[in-house]
Amino acid sequence: MELNDRVAIVTGAERGIGRAIANRMAAYGASVMVADLDADNAANAASEIRAEYTGAVVESTDVDVTNRDSVARMASQSIARFGRIDILVNNAGIIGAPGWEQRDRPDESDWDQIYEVNVKGVANASDIVAEYMKPNHYGKIVNIASGAGRQGGPGNPPYNVSKAGVISITQSYALELAPFNINVNAICPGLLWTPMWDRIATRNINMDDDLSGLTPRQAFERVVSDRIPLGREQTPEDIGNLAVFLASNLAINITGQSINVNGGSRMD
Repeated sequence: MELNDRVAIVTGAERGIGRAIANRMAAYGASVMVADLDADNAANAASEIRAEYTGAVVESTDVDVTNRDSVARMASQSIARFGRIDILVNNAGIIGAPGWEQRDRPDESDWDQIYEVNVKGVANASDIVAEYMKPNHYGKIVNIASGAGRQGGPGNPPYNVSKAGVISITQSYALELAPFNINVNAICPGLLWTPMWDRIATRNINMDDDLSGLTPRQAFERVVSDRIPLGREQTPEDIGNLAVFLASNLAINITGQSINVNGGSRMD
């Protein structure tokens, strides 16, 4: 499952799932562009990954996935540095607009910002990077979706809808890009303790009297206990390992799929 001589871009890669994916890609030999909205944090993440793996080639850039010019600059910088792009991981995503934790219902800003980042951001990066993959007749695109995209639930319809959109984009682009030997798949993470879940747990505490007095971490652990048959949370590294597999030649005949990593909480 080596990725030697492959070049990967990972968006939203300065922390959480994106950071773990970039780390795993580097561990398996890929040259990696750590891309994130915050340039300084992206640079710090790249530096720390380089320090962890002797000889790792890891660079960084800032990107706003909602802005096609910014995405185009990210892609051109990757080409200038590495000569090609083999792998794109669309990880950048948000749970809500600023202040979401304090609202009992999502407002228009949540709908707009979630759609811009989680749906259009995936389309923007895929459209632009695929143009560099097509001449090489090779490419791997991995989108980070969610179990929330498979079945809606109360509390945050904009997020659920956006992740259903990612699953649909994955299927559509898999068909569109198949003639160019570009595989497109998605990962649906389960319950992971990340900065995003810290926000979710904080909101749950604010909105549910039964969780009063719990810390966000304690509220998260209760959800894990209630929902996951295996009885344990998932980790960013779990997602990173599957991303590496989907980006490798072991997955050459897998495309258009959305794969759960959720400890059995959903089995579809």
